[in-house]
Amino acid sequence: MDRREIAALLAYIGRLDPRSIRTDEGEARDQLAQWNELLGDVPMATPHGWDARVAARQHYRASPYQIQPADVIRPWESYRRNRLALHSDPTPSADPDDQAAWTAELVGTRRAVAAGIAQPAQARAITSSQEGINPRLQARLDQIGSCIPPAARAALAPFRPARAAREATVVQGLPDALSVRCEWCLAPVGEPCRRRRIGPNDGVRAITPRATPHPGRLDLAAQQAQHTDQAQQPALA
Repeated sequence: MDRREIAALLAYIGRLDPRSIRTDEGEARDQLAQWNELLGDVPMATPHGWDARVAARQHYRASPYQIQPADVIRPWESYRRNRLALHSDPTPSADPDDQAAWTAELVGTRRAVAAGIAQPAQARAITSSQEGINPRLQARLDQIGSCIPPAARAALAPFRPARAAREATVVQGLPDALSVRCEWCLAPVGEPCRRRRIGPNDGVRAITPRATPHPGRLDLAAQQAQHTDQAQQPALA
C-alpha cells in the first residue's frame, strides 16, 4: 500500500473505531508514517480474496482492543502461507538447461501466487492413463526406459541394495522374487526379505531387510513364472 491507500485504510478504521482517529495534525502524520512503514509491502486488496479492510473488520469482530499494524500483517502472512500450501509448482516453460530462466520462472510464479495475483496451481491427479502426456516427456521416457535416468539409478544403487538387486534380476530375465510372498520370513509381495537376529533368550532382537531374497522365494517365483508361461501358451497358439 502507498500513503494514499494507507490513509484510506485509516479512514475506514476510524469509522469502525473512533478511538483510532487522530485529531492532532502531528499525531495523524506520525500515525500515517508508522502504518506506511509497516504495511508498505501489504496490498490493500488482491484479485483473489485478500482485502485489508476485511482484515480490519474481522479484528473488531473478535477483539475490543484498538487495531495495530500487526493485526493486519498477521492475516496477510497467513493468507500468503495458505496460498503457497495449496500451490504445486507447474513445469516451467523455460528451457530446463537454462537454470537461471528455469529458476526465475518458478520464483516468479510462487511470488504471484503468494501475492494474490495468480491462483495456486493444483497438483494433477496421478493416473495410469497416458492421454495428454507431454510429447517431449514421452520421448524422453521412451529413450531411457524409466523416469529415473540410468546414471541416477546407478548412483542410488548403494543406498537401496534390495531394489538394485531386484532390478538386476529383472534385467537378466530371471523371475522377480518380490512378486511372491516369502514363505521363510513371511515378507509380503513387493517387500524385501527380512533377516531376524535372535537374542540369548531365543527372542527376536531385530529385523533388518536383506539385500537378496531367500532362495526359497526365488524358487517359488520361478515356479509361478513357469505356470504363468504355460497358461499363456494355449492362448498364444
